[in-house]
Amino acid sequence: MLRRHLLAATAASIAAPVTLRAQGAAWRPDRPVTIIVPWAAGGSTDQMARIVAAELEAPLGQRVVVVNQPGASGSIGTRNALEAPKDGLTWAAGAAVDVGCYKVLGLLDTALSDWNLFFAVANVNVLVANPQAGFRDFGAAFEALKTRGQGIGVATAGVSSAGHNMLEALRAASPGMQYRHATYDGGNPAMIATVSGETPLGAMLLVEAAEMIRARRLIPLAVQSDNPVTLAAQGSSPAIEIPSVRRWVPNMPAPLNYFGIWSPKGVPEPVVQTMTTIWRDTIANSQRLKDYATSRAALFTPLYGQQAYDEAWKMVRQTAWLYFDGGKARVSPDTVGIARL
Repeated sequence: MLRRHLLAATAASIAAPVTLRAQGAAWRPDRPVTIIVPWAAGGSTDQMARIVAAELEAPLGQRVVVVNQPGASGSIGTRNALEAPKDGLTWAAGAAVDVGCYKVLGLLDTALSDWNLFFAVANVNVLVANPQAGFRDFGAAFEALKTRGQGIGVATAGVSSAGHNMLEALRAASPGMQYRHATYDGGNPAMIATVSGETPLGAMLLVEAAEMIRARRLIPLAVQSDNPVTLAAQGSSPAIEIPSVRRWVPNMPAPLNYFGIWSPKGVPEPVVQTMTTIWRDTIANSQRLKDYATSRAALFTPLYGQQAYDEAWKMVRQTAWLYFDGGKARVSPDTVGIARL
């Protein structure tokens, strides 16, 4: 059901007509284009952005450079993209839900509608355990979090990160559950902290933990998805089926987490039109992105424009109110145009 919905959405996106030649609106940058990744190198955003950058270079006829600017849950790098000259040469990358919730968290005065959105993949969250932590399945970890959670460290990429959102959704659906939040400057550092035993548990994106799961350095406990997710076989590693957290917590929401790149509204229209054409003709047919999604148990979702906004808005609404109900929000979502579901 989920994949049929996404395939239909992608097909509609790919079919959207764009007639740049008739409008005389082609954009050819005369300098390198920068994509700011507001997280540490090696994480999910960094992985995706570097593939997208490589795919953009030929159709743009220019170098596309990825720059890591981590800090403040991604808001520092995103602010730099927002405040850069609106000439199309500076883009931000990340999860759309972060951009949609920064204002609620008091991190950055921006909203999802302030950006031209271009998505590449949708990721699922996973809770993993260090093999020495003693948690062999989600049920055991869940009981520990309910009985002594304040003393159990869980590594995430920081406040508002995908892993943090998963933990807050789990806490909202399971009154009494607690955890000690161990924050890092990205999913890759959080994953490394869990592998090293610095924390017994980690909550992050599956794409960030996939290789260490295959190497048996991390135990996958559950994914935040409607259904179990299979991590594809690779080399000597067999396929690994990871159960859905909803097996234990049926009422826990599992919206899709869209990742891509975006530029602030106000850039010249030829920039948006050219990137739309590239997304339709190049990104939507990118074998590198398809292979990346398959190998990391992500979903290939080359959406753009209004359709990208509509899909991302679902998770923004759910997450913004999750922050508010959990006492994490600085302002009520309804005061910034985010109505409760």
